[in-house]
Amino acid sequence: MATSILRLPLRLSKNMGIMSRNTGLKTSNISRVTQSRTAVSTASGAILPKPDKTPFGLFRMAVVVVPFLYVGTLISKNFAALLEEHDIFVPEDDDDDD
Repeated sequence: MATSILRLPLRLSKNMGIMSRNTGLKTSNISRVTQSRTAVSTASGAILPKPDKTPFGLFRMAVVVVPFLYVGTLISKNFAALLEEHDIFVPEDDDDDD
């Protein structure tokens, strides 16, 4: 009974993926924490099935990215024209020292 109570914290730390201090390194007194990945297997060790694949993933990404890039370029072009029209920012030809 007493030994099972003493082993309870050890079981809990193993289930959470936390390992105790690394005893191989004698120079360091820092406790090291090792994280376990549960994305591939369950706690019992069974391998999980493959995740669902999103169909047309690249096509969907292109459908979203391309219009927003186009709208962003239109906004920046119109804003640059507005700045030049009000003489807030006018690029000068003197800047080119080619």
